[in-house]
Amino acid sequence: MSKTAVALFAALALQGAAVAGQLDPANADAAPAGTTAAQGQPMLQRLDAYAPQIIRMADQMWQQPELGYLENASSALMQEELRAHGFQIEAGVAGMPTAFVATAGKRGKGTVIGLLAEMDALPGMSQAAVPRRQAIAGQDPGHACGHNLFGAGTVGAAVALKEWLDSSGTEGEIRVFGTPAEEGGSGKVYMVRDGLFKDVDVALHWHPNSRNSAAQSISLANISGKFRFSGQASHAAMAPERGRSALDGVEALNHMANMLREHVPQETRIHYIISNGGGSAPNVVPASAEAYYYVRHPDPVVVRSVFKRLTDAAEGAALGTGTSFEFEQTGGVFSLLPNDTLGKVMHSSLQQVGGVEYSAADAAFAKELRTHLEQQVDISEAAKIAPYSVDGDGFGSTDVGDVSWAVPTVGMGAATWVPGTPAHSWQAVAASGMGIGHKGAVVAAKALSLAAMRLFSEPELVQQARAEFERRRGKDFRYEPLLQRESPPLDYRK
Repeated sequence: MSKTAVALFAALALQGAAVAGQLDPANADAAPAGTTAAQGQPMLQRLDAYAPQIIRMADQMWQQPELGYLENASSALMQEELRAHGFQIEAGVAGMPTAFVATAGKRGKGTVIGLLAEMDALPGMSQAAVPRRQAIAGQDPGHACGHNLFGAGTVGAAVALKEWLDSSGTEGEIRVFGTPAEEGGSGKVYMVRDGLFKDVDVALHWHPNSRNSAAQSISLANISGKFRFSGQASHAAMAPERGRSALDGVEALNHMANMLREHVPQETRIHYIISNGGGSAPNVVPASAEAYYYVRHPDPVVVRSVFKRLTDAAEGAALGTGTSFEFEQTGGVFSLLPNDTLGKVMHSSLQQVGGVEYSAADAAFAKELRTHLEQQVDISEAAKIAPYSVDGDGFGSTDVGDVSWAVPTVGMGAATWVPGTPAHSWQAVAASGMGIGHKGAVVAAKALSLAAMRLFSEPELVQQARAEFERRRGKDFRYEPLLQRESPPLDYRK
């Protein structure tokens, strides 16, 4: 186990959770080798036939990128496709209009498997599907995290699994969770908090990436929110003494936050933007201004502590500038809880599927785009599967983290982007809207389907994953979300 993992579990013990130990050596390699090629081949053929529908959905979402909690068309598209294939839909769950749960199969004594489907885009990331920087006129957001592929690939896996359950007579239930606002809105946290995962046995997810990997790593917990300062407007030259600049409050907070960086635990990440600069004329003292902050660390206890210090800094900034402020929390997520049992199942499935094979057009696109990347990685890496590992360090954050503390959870990444591409970049948007992204989404759908098929067929693996989950989580663990607000911030992107 990494040092980060040890620190995480030790910190959670302070919240009442027992420190989780290592897996029993006898169980370390207990997962069987995987679904045989003969068993899995019909599933792969089924998804090859369904691939055009995955691509159609992915492209529709890419062409109409929607921000968090505003994913009306994307959510409706996925619901429509699932309904057409016999899924029962419950829409608008957990107080989120674009969230849904789609259910198929028969419960009986079978396993219940949840599949996560993200859909939101990022602001300011408009980009055409070309290998050079080219924004799309009249469009601000873009799928810089590839959630158009995420949602479409998950739907494809769900449709294929339903057909397999029906044709094989296997008992079990599939639930697709349409999860909005992953990018800072923490949509899944509201779903966990409302108990939507309470009778799910295993949750599966995937994410666009620049390589194919089923490594199970720890992510960063985070808290995010907006500090809104209020002052007093006045003529900046004729009556400056009558003004109190809200922008001064924001700038004072930012200055103190930057000094704070020197005195926080090493793995802490603090990011901010000035989301409202306070007016449009320099000769008017700004009466309002806003800063939007993220604080991240592997340990949720550290995140809470650092954010408290940040809030104290905001109070000092307001006092020093004669302004006032209010804080609105927009998000808060746990770090990922890895599961080695499920990770090995997913790795085996991904190995059976194989990586992303480029066409000549894909390779030409990738070679040109690679010239705009800081990391020059050979494009042949897209066809490879990364070695498996567990308990590694990860520096992103995701609301899948909260799901992973509620139910045994496993994820994987598929090479939907040119090797070396960072997430949240124009290069990621470009590849997410063309053949490279399409092929990666199909690889993910296949790997998810094979993993789920195996878990449905081998309930002992589900039991083993649950036992590991309980050991890692600790018998005294009680879920207390980092997100402390009653209802989702449905307007946080407006």
